[in-house]
Amino acid sequence: MEQNSQINKTTLEQIKQELLDRKGEILEDLEDLSREDSHEADNRSAKFPEYGDKPDENAQEISEYATTVVTEKILEKTLVDIDKALKSIDAGTYGICKYCNKPINEKRLLARPIASSCIACKTKLQSS
Repeated sequence: MEQNSQINKTTLEQIKQELLDRKGEILEDLEDLSREDSHEADNRSAKFPEYGDKPDENAQEISEYATTVVTEKILEKTLVDIDKALKSIDAGTYGICKYCNKPINEKRLLARPIASSCIACKTKLQSS
């Protein structure tokens, strides 16, 4: 595949910096939400809050833990997408749709830097 020739170098560098900044933010957020756990595939698991032993405190702990687990999974998925985008930038294949191999519109990439498909292909996938 070839590099999307519609993206100029300045825009590509801007996108790369945004991806790197967002990656740093996500890593910080994950550090706050999780702890090291060698039994997990990614070596991290959500922290379980400790408010006390009363039933309402236990319910609050479970509710917060459930929210934390979901948030952690979303952040981890976004981190994977960011890493894929950064690798494609380094490989010179960034901005090419993974389905039709045509260039992804620059405005789409600026709005969603982790996009790996063009709007036409994404729309087809969502409607089927």
